[in-house]
Amino acid sequence: MSTIKQVAVLGAGRMGKAIAIAFAYAGLKVDLIDARERSEVEFGQYQSQIQADLQQELGLLEQIQFIQPEQQLFILDQITILSRAGSVQRLAGCELVMEAVPEVKPVKQGVFAWLDQFISSRCIVASTTSTFLVTDIAHMISHPERVLNAHWLNPAYLIPLVELSRSEQTSERVVVQLKSFLQLIGKVPVVCHAKAGYIVPRIQALAMNEAARMVEEGVASAEDIDIAIRTGFGLRFSVLGLLEFIDWGGGDILYYASQYLQKELGDRYRTPEIIAENMRQQRNGLREQQGFYDYQQVDIPAYKQQVLHTFSDRIAANQLKPPFNILNQ
Repeated sequence: MSTIKQVAVLGAGRMGKAIAIAFAYAGLKVDLIDARERSEVEFGQYQSQIQADLQQELGLLEQIQFIQPEQQLFILDQITILSRAGSVQRLAGCELVMEAVPEVKPVKQGVFAWLDQFISSRCIVASTTSTFLVTDIAHMISHPERVLNAHWLNPAYLIPLVELSRSEQTSERVVVQLKSFLQLIGKVPVVCHAKAGYIVPRIQALAMNEAARMVEEGVASAEDIDIAIRTGFGLRFSVLGLLEFIDWGGGDILYYASQYLQKELGDRYRTPEIIAENMRQQRNGLREQQGFYDYQQVDIPAYKQQVLHTFSDRIAANQLKPPFNILNQ
């Protein structure tokens, strides 16, 4: 179990407020720190605006019945909005700081240089950046072994996933501790070692560009493409991961489909070497009991039944189950 108890979010923009809500929802006291220097009057106005923003976000969560009225009050009471100067004493005992300032290098450098003066050498520092590599962030602050990136997906208080990106210098203790903490508050952390981007941004950039390209080429209307995504692509991959689905259908199927699409549409469909190598080694997935996953100890009929059961539940929950015997009604 994670030992992290005292947390701060540095930066009170959209992401910072959402992460503060996620921490407070889990029952933590969280300091939401204004990253900019302001006069006392300016901060008072800013603090009122942040408080109003939090109330608005929580009001929306109440409207969609994600939280109850008493939970909204509890969450608000857990979040303390602090000025930059007013946070110094609290930072000394902080065990985790989530940095959520604008994606501007001089701004981040200035904030980290300031922060470095007040936190302990063992305080975990996690940047929510979607732009800078963790190695870039680690150069901005001392003790790079306690630095990593933590990419939350908007809205951070709803989406479970948090993608952690570590550098070669990041301590294994830090990775394990932050993963444990995020799991404890109900998030789903994954670790990646990307040279650029994270898991979801890289995949979704390709998918979104291809969707836009299809509109551009007149393949289908924007509406029909999005219907296809919501009722087919998205529904399928809410149950099976992309690599799990390759194993389900067969890596060889993807190989031949990619060969055809590359010929017709260009090199963006070029087959990855790992797919070709899996074919050569007869690791095409379920039918060979080996693919991206090892199925040799898996009860495959039971696994298939579980997947189909989950599909059935998702289809019903999305009101997509067709009526029975409709033609005779």
